[in-house]
Amino acid sequence: MGKFRRVPVGIVGASGYGGVQLVRLLMDHPEVELVYLGGENSIGRSLGDLYPHLAHTANLPIEAVELETIAHRCEVVFLSLPDGLAWQIAPTLLEKGCKVLDLSADYRFSDLATYTSWYGVERSDRSTAVTAVYGLPELYRDRIAEAQLIGCPGCYPTASLLALSPLLKQGLIVPETAIIDAKSGTSGSGRQAKTNLLLAEADNSIAAYNIGRHRDTPEIEQICSDLAGHELTIQFTPHLVPMVRGILATVYATMRDPGLVRDDLITIFSAFYRNSPWIKVCSSGVYPQTKWANGSNLCYIGVEVDPRTGRVIVVSAIDNLIKGQAGQAIQCLNLMMDWDETLGLPKLGFYP
Repeated sequence: MGKFRRVPVGIVGASGYGGVQLVRLLMDHPEVELVYLGGENSIGRSLGDLYPHLAHTANLPIEAVELETIAHRCEVVFLSLPDGLAWQIAPTLLEKGCKVLDLSADYRFSDLATYTSWYGVERSDRSTAVTAVYGLPELYRDRIAEAQLIGCPGCYPTASLLALSPLLKQGLIVPETAIIDAKSGTSGSGRQAKTNLLLAEADNSIAAYNIGRHRDTPEIEQICSDLAGHELTIQFTPHLVPMVRGILATVYATMRDPGLVRDDLITIFSAFYRNSPWIKVCSSGVYPQTKWANGSNLCYIGVEVDPRTGRVIVVSAIDNLIKGQAGQAIQCLNLMMDWDETLGLPKLGFYP
């Protein structure tokens, strides 16, 4: 006989791009039932009103964010909220027995002083924050499996860290030389109306932004420091490109052993990610494109060595809304519930 019970889950902040990706993926997940959608600006409206393409299959109402109601109905709660809001409700949900996965930056930092410095928010939930686990499964799979609170990584850090992790963990590079050049589609900035995201502004153009001060910088530095075993400062520059989905991160670093060649690095990366079903290391001379990952939870990684400069170049491509956001959160949920890590997640992207 099969199972009769599915795990009830809810989403707070269901009307944004991250929230609607969660809805789509959770509706197809065989072990969960989506029972609650919460928000503040769309209370009383159905999800189909906001996203008509979902009206025939996921036409749940947007409800007020009442923590007692959420905890009574849900075992698992995804918080898909702007930075600075999740920490105000996560402690109560945890106290009431819910598992919580936060897609904002609120629970990504082990040191709240770093969070306050970069996000300008004073916090009073230190005892809760210290229990959070950084939700990058390829690095922290065992910790995630035991956690009640997950701080899901940002999309830029996901692409960047997956490119850097084998190099830092194996001591293959001079850590201080690492440079990340990353490019994102416009959906990474959310659904809010912003001048720089208008078609007339973003199309036929590419632009760097927040140079030297992007909020994902300390998140990347925190995990890189953990991998390297000492505190690191990383140069990270993000760019906006005229596409909807996808992130391409190109990482440069000086190798400790200039005698290593491309195939050596590919072997090392393949071994490092041998138990990671969502990482695909490209064959020699193949470099990934964002379109390959579009609509999937996959991360494609290409590796090259430049013998003239003694540098390694790693290219990482993900869908920012799936592996960089909603899909990765569900990947973490699968680990927390002791389910197969690939359950309910798209294994192939949309192509072309």
